Amino acid sequence: MDITIVGAGNMGSGFVRQLAKAGHKLRVTARDLSKAQALAAAHPGVQALPAAEALGDSQVVIVATGYADAVPALRALGSLDGRIVVDITNPLTADYMDLTLGFETSAAEEIAKALPGAQVVKAFNTVLAQVLAEGPAFAAGQTVPVFYAGDDERAKQTARVLIDSIGFKPVDAGPLKNARYLEPVAGLNIYFAYGAGHGTQIAPTWIHRN
Repeated sequence: MDITIVGAGNMGSGFVRQLAKAGHKLRVTARDLSKAQALAAAHPGVQALPAAEALGDSQVVIVATGYADAVPALRALGSLDGRIVVDITNPLTADYMDLTLGFETSAAEEIAKALPGAQVVKAFNTVLAQVLAEGPAFAAGQTVPVFYAGDDERAKQTARVLIDSIGFKPVDAGPLKNARYLEPVAGLNIYFAYGAGHGTQIAPTWIHRN
């Protein structure tokens, strides 16, 4: 799969590591191009490009920035009409302990409104960067789930294939408006990791009774 990753921070680095290992063709860009170049240099076959050149033939764009930077960073790529945008962002306050959106909208829905030609799928927002970097396998045979939500079935199935390709467990979370539920789950996960001191090798899941 041809994929453009926007952002070279902790999440962007985790995506490059896992997706390159899975054999995907990657382009990476970032506000600080030198960070993208350093990241690409560590993973053979990954290209680092300025935003205006980073889209190419990519069918999927992963926006691995903070929520406030997401729309400007995506617009810098050029037209995203017909492309699949995987939104991993959470609308967090400066201290990461609260959300700035909720109830009537979500980060994913706001990004979709700003980019009406793109097919936005919410995914990976409940996965901490440290978990993404280390991979999906936890103790006792548990696999970290990735909840994904969207309104376009083709885009959702593409996201499912992408999630599965790097070993995480895809979980269909319904339409894009359900990002209003996923983003608070991510907020709680961040609280458990940092506020409650549980550490960063944790992930939310649902347990099924057999």
